[in-house]
Amino acid sequence: MTQQRTLAEDGPVPKHAQLSDALAELAATRLRPEEAIPSERTLMTTYDVSRATVRRAIDSLVADGLLQRVHGRGTFVARPRLESRLHLASFSQDMRRRGLTPSTVLLGIEAERPPADAIASLGLRPGGPGSLAWRLDRVRLADGQPIALETGWYPRPLLPDLDHADLSGSLYEVFRDRYGLAIDAAEQTLWGEAADERTAARLDAPLHTPLLVFRRTSTSAGVPVEHVVSRYRGDRYQLHMSLSSTSTTARTNEGNRP
Repeated sequence: MTQQRTLAEDGPVPKHAQLSDALAELAATRLRPEEAIPSERTLMTTYDVSRATVRRAIDSLVADGLLQRVHGRGTFVARPRLESRLHLASFSQDMRRRGLTPSTVLLGIEAERPPADAIASLGLRPGGPGSLAWRLDRVRLADGQPIALETGWYPRPLLPDLDHADLSGSLYEVFRDRYGLAIDAAEQTLWGEAADERTAARLDAPLHTPLLVFRRTSTSAGVPVEHVVSRYRGDRYQLHMSLSSTSTTARTNEGNRP
């Protein structure tokens, strides 16, 4: 990129948008994921634009998820986001379906008294002898890249000696094979937040990285087994949903018509 290029001075497309298009093409055709784009000074010289124009162009591509800034190092082509459809599966199952290798960093497992929302979800009696649950903290990775931080609560009476099980893979497989509890239903809520310092460090992400947060209560034959909050890196993970303007009730009624 040593040869100077000229952006159109006049016309409906401003210079920062033209530069964004040029950088997007560069990232798509000549650079690999996690490869650095040219420095701001190089872009200023190459395209004969101001630093403000360069930063505005880069900002728009960072917001779109095409580029990623790393403090103190520069700006890099972002890895494509992993895309998921909403379905009942463990993280390990989800990653294997994509041809990726799931792995886990176990941060800790302890028998503790859960918070109120977990007690309610798991149907535990506050203060009772069966009110303790396993708290399990894990970082989930795909092909060695941190994707999600999980904090889960699991009824101790239902899952004795869970702390002696192999927790490096799919918990759902452990529940099924070790305890005879096949997860067959779940209720899930999704929201967004920004990574705080602790979460960012565990996910090897910049501070305030956008997160997709899932709170899930999973059951086996109607028995609550899991209350887990999973924080996914929003720059590495996205959801796909198929929507219809026809309601489920309307489709059911139509199907029942003679």
